[in-house]
Amino acid sequence: MEPSDETLCDRVAGGDDRAFDLLVARYQERAYRIAWSIVRDADDARDVSQEAFLRLHRSAGRFERRARFSTWFYRILVNLALDHRRHHRWWRRVLGNSGGPEPNDPAPLERIVADGAKPDEDAERRELVRRLWREIDHLSPQQRAALLLQLDGLATSEIASVLDCAEATVRVHLHRALQTLRKTVGVK
Repeated sequence: MEPSDETLCDRVAGGDDRAFDLLVARYQERAYRIAWSIVRDADDARDVSQEAFLRLHRSAGRFERRARFSTWFYRILVNLALDHRRHHRWWRRVLGNSGGPEPNDPAPLERIVADGAKPDEDAERRELVRRLWREIDHLSPQQRAALLLQLDGLATSEIASVLDCAEATVRVHLHRALQTLRKTVGVK
């Protein structure tokens, strides 16, 4: 039986590098996707997610189990991504970077589109995912983060803890994000 994330975090606090490696393996892809959804740049997303893991390593002893490990870690990650976005906004204005998805970046919203499509439906699916990302770019960073955290299986209360806001605010972020996507892309 695999140890829980909370147990691994306790072991990391005790200096167990193998436990840290296991947590990185479990969360690396999701951390990158969430960071990318906020900063919208592949290199910056890698930097932010790596910094989140470094902070996890340094502060594992402060994890008090008042929430699930994933909620605690995602809060670190989202705060770093939002801070990064705020501090680097002027670069995007100067360089004219639209912040759109890059061809080699993962498309986590492909999970929205059903698997097992026929070959002729594959092109339609890719186009829908591209349209979704274009519209998601217009959402606020908090709406994007709330949407991706929900897709990652977090409850509203956990998302509220990650984003450091009230559950009602999370519901508003999710409602507005989904309302926008329904209107512009036709996502149900």
